[in-house]
Amino acid sequence: MLHRARHGWVEVVSGVMFSGKSEELIRRIRRALIAGRRVQLFKSHLDDRYGGQFRISSHDGRQIDAEPVSSSVQVAEKVRRETQVVAIDEAQFLDDGICEVVDALADAGMRVIVAGTDMDFRGEPFGPMGLLLARAERIDKLNAICVVCGDPATRNQRLIDGEPAPAEGPTIQVGGAESYEARCRRCHEVPKRDRAQKELFRTTLPAPPTA
Repeated sequence: MLHRARHGWVEVVSGVMFSGKSEELIRRIRRALIAGRRVQLFKSHLDDRYGGQFRISSHDGRQIDAEPVSSSVQVAEKVRRETQVVAIDEAQFLDDGICEVVDALADAGMRVIVAGTDMDFRGEPFGPMGLLLARAERIDKLNAICVVCGDPATRNQRLIDGEPAPAEGPTIQVGGAESYEARCRRCHEVPKRDRAQKELFRTTLPAPPTA
């Protein structure tokens, strides 16, 4: 990779689904293009919700075409030497090697913008997002609105036939409003895991003080 006189940096846009991550990524890309920067966009091949057309799409209908990738190696191989801005959407679906690739691109003088869902439907770190957040110079974590109570939503609620999906389900299951809802911590439900946690709390927490 080409090493340049100035240093690049890494920006991560993370958060729950429906929080506007892709819209924010598109906004930054368009501003870079207006500024005359040479931009490349990549997106995980797993997200093919738009008829096999790989593009970064916001929920308000804005779209920009992107190059599909299935691994961090492909990202490294496809970045051109003259590129100034690299944007990666749905980074949670990529392997942990994307962290080293992103670092190398920034060290080569590129601005790297990464967008992804930071937690899976269980409320646990999703793929390499935790590592990317730790390495970034700039972090923006976006919230949605909880569909149950209206508070800020920070969790992805996976649904099966309208009911909360059990914790034993696969981590990766691409879907939209028909499969997921944005919820706050209080309204987020993960059957079985929640029951196990409550039982653990009952057996390990100290008893409340008596009068």
